[in-house]
Amino acid sequence: MADEATEHDAPTRREYMKYGGAVVGGGLLAGCTGDDGGAQSSENGSAGDSYTVPMFPVGEVEFESVPESVTPYNMGWADMLVSLGQADKLKTNRLTAPTLFYDRFDIDWDADYPALWQDGGWSKEVMYELDPDVFLIDPNLMSQWGDNWSEEDTAELGENVAPFFGCHNRRIRGDWQKELGYPEQAPSLMEAFDAVGTVMDERERTEAWLDLHDELLSEVKSRIPNDEPPSIGLINSGSAPEKGEFYVLYLEDNGYEMKPYRDLELVEADAFAGVETGQYGLTDYETMMEVDPDLILVHWGITTGSVTFGGDGAFDGEQFREQFIEPMENHEVGSQLTAVQEDRVLPGPTAEQGPLVNTFQTELTARLFYPEEFGELDLDAPLDVPDAEQLFDRERVADIINGDI
Repeated sequence: MADEATEHDAPTRREYMKYGGAVVGGGLLAGCTGDDGGAQSSENGSAGDSYTVPMFPVGEVEFESVPESVTPYNMGWADMLVSLGQADKLKTNRLTAPTLFYDRFDIDWDADYPALWQDGGWSKEVMYELDPDVFLIDPNLMSQWGDNWSEEDTAELGENVAPFFGCHNRRIRGDWQKELGYPEQAPSLMEAFDAVGTVMDERERTEAWLDLHDELLSEVKSRIPNDEPPSIGLINSGSAPEKGEFYVLYLEDNGYEMKPYRDLELVEADAFAGVETGQYGLTDYETMMEVDPDLILVHWGITTGSVTFGGDGAFDGEQFREQFIEPMENHEVGSQLTAVQEDRVLPGPTAEQGPLVNTFQTELTARLFYPEEFGELDLDAPLDVPDAEQLFDRERVADIINGDI
């Protein structure tokens, strides 16, 4: 996936199919019967008739009726349902990290469901137990991640439980993704959301979100300073500064996890571009010192304090300092880093985001990098923004979620 506005090129390797319960034989799923990876439905399901919606890589997926229950795997796809006011239709335990976003709108949901991933592999038993009307999951992801999973397993679930409708478009850098044309064909975040909105027969809410998204990006881009942005050292939250272990991420990577940086035109500011690292981007204090970025950003850092990190769902500034900042301050080399000396080790956006979470994170990223233009970030409450500095209308978001459009 290139920039959000880039059109998808024609596929170089894919199989055309209508995907319902059957998996394409002889290899991973690939392709879509439409010309793009995106989001136009061929029919409208509001009248109770069957309808089809395209999605790369699964192709045209047929729905007998609008789904009443949905099981996603990634939190970003779960956020799409929340954004559409459909949190009550989710059957997932994956709504843990974004509670700091959702609590602002009194969004409630039931996360008391078993995890799809059990004992080192996918659980077919759990998927039968959940029995949703649709899996918002890329079937290719399942066979790639789970040694216990095959295309035949996917076909079985598609036949006996529900169709798969999803694309692993958070991060697009695996060899299998490159082989199947994901960098060129995978939908952007908002393209995928557009398709999900059609599946859920929520066109009005979907269009409202797309308008809000365009307005926000227009506002932000019109105010990006002409000055060169600070150099960025992006490290994953799995980094352990107390052990001298840093897992580097690259802003140029495809996928919706890097969307806020692309939208703020920050890709060229990547301090680690071209720097060699070890497995999974592993590097050390010496390399950090050689690069010496102006700003060290912790990917997923905004969800420090979430259930994922053992907290209650709110951002925990104290925990962030203890986990990431203080170990650098107390290290002989780390204490010499420019970002450490200038108090510029900051919590970055979470990788998982649908429209609601991304809206907040676009604003957050603007404040992280351009405080003189967009306002200073409060590390103790990074999502709390004075009314005069807010880049989008919170009431408008609440109205869309509630259907008051």
